Amino acid sequence: MASTVTIVACSITGVVLLLILVYLVYRVYKKRCAYQAPYEKIYGRGAGGKEHTTVDMDRKNVPQLTVNSRNVQAFVLPSTPPKKTRQFDRPVVSPRMEGTSGALGVPIYPDSGSDSSSPPSRRSSTEGPQNSMFSLGAIDPDLYKATQDDSETNFPEDHLGRVWFALEYQREAERLLVSLIKIKNLPSRTPGSSNACDPFVKIFLLPDERRFVQSKFKRKTTNPKFDESFVFQVSYKALQTRTLRLTVYDVDRHKKHRTLGNVLYPFKDFDYDDGQKIVLWKDLEEKSNMETSDLGEVQFSLTYNNHLERLTVVVLRARGVKKLAGMAAVDSCARVTLMNSNHVLKTKKTSVVTNSSDPLYNESFNFKLSPTQLDTSSLSVAIVQVTPGDEGSERQVGRVVVGPFMYARGKELEHWTEMVNNQKDMVKRWHALTQ
Repeated sequence: MASTVTIVACSITGVVLLLILVYLVYRVYKKRCAYQAPYEKIYGRGAGGKEHTTVDMDRKNVPQLTVNSRNVQAFVLPSTPPKKTRQFDRPVVSPRMEGTSGALGVPIYPDSGSDSSSPPSRRSSTEGPQNSMFSLGAIDPDLYKATQDDSETNFPEDHLGRVWFALEYQREAERLLVSLIKIKNLPSRTPGSSNACDPFVKIFLLPDERRFVQSKFKRKTTNPKFDESFVFQVSYKALQTRTLRLTVYDVDRHKKHRTLGNVLYPFKDFDYDDGQKIVLWKDLEEKSNMETSDLGEVQFSLTYNNHLERLTVVVLRARGVKKLAGMAAVDSCARVTLMNSNHVLKTKKTSVVTNSSDPLYNESFNFKLSPTQLDTSSLSVAIVQVTPGDEGSERQVGRVVVGPFMYARGKELEHWTEMVNNQKDMVKRWHALTQ
């Protein structure tokens, strides 16, 4: 047992001594290699045609380096035999390294045969192909000149705004992609101010006005940028009968939505290829100018109070009321009828305004209407002409029906919906009379 322990101890001692010996040999080898490593410097042919050589020097005989402010000079012992190297057409200096700090913190420049204390001058990019590396990264200002688009600067007087949008139809997926880009020159609530406008846009695909998409709100700008895209699922055949409408609104300080104008684009005029994106711009137009009637127009406001369950209708005025055949003059009044499920609940009339095609009524009427009846009720405002001295002789010129989607479309549906969404607020609109 004792002999086994002795053998193991001797083996361990021998291994340790062997490792120590290997380490000492390695240190001695590294030290000798460090003293015998050559110092090599490679140059090519300078700009002045001077030949440069490669010099090997023993580190023991390396002389002291003399350093000035612009270059590093190394003096080689005369006893060291030079070895010629391959000649280069250009100095072996990268343009990216030129002028950067060297190992001693001194800028390095290629040797051009001139005074070493001053950096070489940059050459023009037109001197020849050999100097073309000095023109890399140069900027041509002509490539970055922005072209001025007249559509963004030339606006007519009394302009309501100009809308830029893009259209793309994908036949295979039967999808219409509408991209709202920007709007310029919107009217401001405060004259002379460019930030008194908080616009947003609703996009409809007429004649369906029940569904629409809405953009984000932009605050305090008359030149909003949207860069938003919306998708409508519609077949190619149905698209030919549709009309795109973009309605721009402004939200005032009382959070009321004021209509600024509309853009209409009928798709029957849409000339496109599958997947082709077309960018368009159109000026906003007032709704009253877009929907005129030979019978005339009427203006009234709606207010609904859900706590009192009361609908208030204010008939303000009419304009352009047509004189019916057989009538000596335009003597008219407004008849307001509230209906629920096509059953008449109540009818009221204004006073008769005589001899005027633009009568001013300015009368208010209240109707009892519960919140549960809002989706099944409608309101009819009719302009009728009466014969003087004969109260029973009334002839209807035209009427307007506002209500939910069951009874109304277009502006009439929008008027009713805005009243429901903004309760206790007076929502005033012009409407064209129809038969």
